[in-house]
Amino acid sequence: MYNISLSEVSIILVEPSDTQRKIITKQLAAADILQVEAVSCVKEAMEAVSKHGADLVVSAMYFEDGSGLDIIKQIKSDESLASIPFMLISSENRVEKLEEFKQSGVAAILPKPFTPENLSKALNASLDLINSEELDLELFDINEVRVLLVDDSKLARNHICRVLNSLGLQKIEQAENGAQALTLLKDNTFDLVVTDYNMPEMDGRELSEFIRFNPDTAHIPIIMVTSESTSSLHMANIHQTGVNALCDKPFEVNEVRSMLASLLNN
Repeated sequence: MYNISLSEVSIILVEPSDTQRKIITKQLAAADILQVEAVSCVKEAMEAVSKHGADLVVSAMYFEDGSGLDIIKQIKSDESLASIPFMLISSENRVEKLEEFKQSGVAAILPKPFTPENLSKALNASLDLINSEELDLELFDINEVRVLLVDDSKLARNHICRVLNSLGLQKIEQAENGAQALTLLKDNTFDLVVTDYNMPEMDGRELSEFIRFNPDTAHIPIIMVTSESTSSLHMANIHQTGVNALCDKPFEVNEVRSMLASLLNN
């Protein structure tokens, strides 16, 4: 499989400020990315994506005609565009505002202003999503691994599914919350559970405790995905519920690849 390099990546940059567009374009050029089409609003962004396509959309958060969230939702709801990674660049630091993007399947979030190191990390995370290759396991045929994915956000589930699919995981059942997941666990056999933390009816902590203390499911590895910092006090004791691995949103390919290799080869 041919993998593209950063120098081959085509980007649609969505930024309302002419000055910021020039600054970001210059910083992208310094990172060896020269194929950049710059636009200034939601309408122009969707016209550019629909007309030319792109390997990556890099967007600010706020525009006169909407927000970056409008762009990502339109992209992810169109089957022909849904695989295009979306990177947010924003000085916004309100948790609830960033949470919306994390739940929508953003590939990376870049603070503004950002350093070359920040940019490199975000670009590489996006590139990993584009170039991801099937995971080779010693104990499993990766295509036969049965996964239960639990998340109340459809956009987040779609993004996580694309990441898992790109690594070779094809047999994925989905549930919107822990209560639905329990029904599926009762009637089906799974090799892996990937669950969100914050969900209505039954959250990821309660679901993990049920899985771990039920003799029929106690052996199943659990990856918990959270938009909270995995080092936060809130998450500090989550491993006591039987969770095998914690993964931040955005759900990054290389991090997930390492977790899967560790969990499924044991």
